[in-house]
Amino acid sequence: MKYEEYNGKNLEELKEQAFNELNITEKDCLINVEKTTSGLLKKKEEYTIKVYKLSDVADEIKRFLNELLINMNIEANFETKIREEQISIKMYSDKNNILIGKDGKTLKALQTIIRQYIFKEIGAYPYILLDVENYKEKKIKNLEFLTKKLAKEVLRTKQPIIMDDMNSYERRIAHNVLSKFDKLSSASEGVEPNRHIVIKIKED
Repeated sequence: MKYEEYNGKNLEELKEQAFNELNITEKDCLINVEKTTSGLLKKKEEYTIKVYKLSDVADEIKRFLNELLINMNIEANFETKIREEQISIKMYSDKNNILIGKDGKTLKALQTIIRQYIFKEIGAYPYILLDVENYKEKKIKNLEFLTKKLAKEVLRTKQPIIMDDMNSYERRIAHNVLSKFDKLSSASEGVEPNRHIVIKIKED
């Protein structure tokens, strides 16, 4: 995968140099940092950073994803968006039901495989959102609708409600919705993969 390498004694200065030369910000890239120490009495520290543009990471993801799909005998087209440090890739295929799998398990597995592959390649996890057409968008809208409904129920009854177990991404969406209700508080409880959100009235 394409990257730019910089070496020096000051980590922040190296980053600044990279951002200026590549005309990017820290939000536009992933950085792998290696630190070496030399000398016995007076130790000297040096850094090597490898800077990967998110656009190049996205290209590698699509290349690797295409290989995975070929092995699954699936042809697909990709639509890529990079925004707010997130790489979003939508897949379009005539076998969408296979790509999604039961309850989205195949789609989730593909995303996990891709994240692990990129981490192995560059030593950093990108924030990836893998979708099949608008499957996840519909799930997000349904989750937002349900969260609002439960929030109004808590306001009406004054009783706490425990939502179903969700992954970290889904919980973040729910917390964002609940943050708009001034009289409510929300907290994630439990241990992965069985973490859930508890909605309740704010204490005075």
